[in-house]
Amino acid sequence: MSTTAPATEMPAPARPPRVAMNGVDTPKLFATIAAVAGQPPLARFQFRTQGEWLWGTHSRSTMSGYAGAGGEHLRKAPHIAEADHPAVLCGEDAGPTPVEYLLHALSACLTAGIANIAAARGVALQAVNCRMVGDIDLQGILGISDKVRNGFQEIRAEVALEGDAPPETLRKIVAQAVARSAVFDVLAHGVPVTVTTEA
Repeated sequence: MSTTAPATEMPAPARPPRVAMNGVDTPKLFATIAAVAGQPPLARFQFRTQGEWLWGTHSRSTMSGYAGAGGEHLRKAPHIAEADHPAVLCGEDAGPTPVEYLLHALSACLTAGIANIAAARGVALQAVNCRMVGDIDLQGILGISDKVRNGFQEIRAEVALEGDAPPETLRKIVAQAVARSAVFDVLAHGVPVTVTTEA
């Protein structure tokens, strides 16, 4: 008489530990997401800049602190950004124009999102390049025509990336970065802006 040994369930394969990738501390990223999911008030942040006119069209902004994660935070050292107009627009070219900073903000936001999302998906990146192009007609700013808007008429982002994943996966990473980008959201959907004056 033969007997059959009872079947034993094989344990589920252990999930590999998350590791840092693309310069992103992936374990910390997922721990942050879990902490915020558990305590939504931690998600409320306020970022601030302090701007100062220097001369002509040259100004300087300082970013030294912000509020978020339930408290106030100071940077290790203040970040300084200088802006100016080129000579053809009556400036001294002491820094990028404000609208170029806008393009930089979009590029930086998308690039950071791509790095984070790729790391979360286990995709190692070799290169990410974002080319931002903004078209503007200065007739609006110069007061020549009230039919021309003051800002960009169109912004085009061209993203090129290389990584150890198929092109379709890389395209999905970029699409998710666009969908989660704070700067893209502000530019594409607008945000209320209030200006007060002390004189």
